Amino acid sequence: MKTLTCRQLGGPCDLALSGETADDVIKAQDRHLREAVGGGDVAHEPAHEDMKGRWRHPIRSMGWYRETKKAFADLPEA
Repeated sequence: MKTLTCRQLGGPCDLALSGETADDVIKAQDRHLREAVGGGDVAHEPAHEDMKGRWRHPIRSMGWYRETKKAFADLPEA
């Protein structure tokens, strides 16, 4: 299990997001962003829009995805 924060993934807060894989952490951030924006948190809106854009344009977003997977791989096991 490894952990990245919302901020490390491009969001505005330091909520810890954990998972067995980088994809697990990315999905956890997606859920966090949807919940935050759904609850009226305007600080998370830009990151939420970025997230939606990554899912709509995955080829264009591969740089972010590769960087995130590398950052996850470089983390020590918790």
